[in-house]
Amino acid sequence: MHEMAIAEGILDIALDYAKQNEAMRIGEIGLLIGEMSGVEPEALEFSFRMIAQGTMAEGANLKLKQIPLMGKCNLCGKEFHIRHYNFWCPECKDGVLAILSGREMQVEYLEVD
Repeated sequence: MHEMAIAEGILDIALDYAKQNEAMRIGEIGLLIGEMSGVEPEALEFSFRMIAQGTMAEGANLKLKQIPLMGKCNLCGKEFHIRHYNFWCPECKDGVLAILSGREMQVEYLEVD
């Protein structure tokens, strides 16, 4: 369960930011989670709730924004949503492409009081 380690990283970022800004409480944490990141949202939320107990982030709401796995064919230039890890271009059938999005795992915003 790597979600626990991810939750710890999120909590560290949030607490550090809150302390730097003299906040008393963290109300919401917005996250960008790429489709290819392998993160299970329910496990991440559970892990975060567990480790946030007793901190200023206790009770904070996690808002997860799923980012689709998008690619761009290096041969024909078509941009497309990669489904089921099928990395072949649907237009020209070439398999050489650049990943545009879908690997993200980052804190997008924090709401603090």
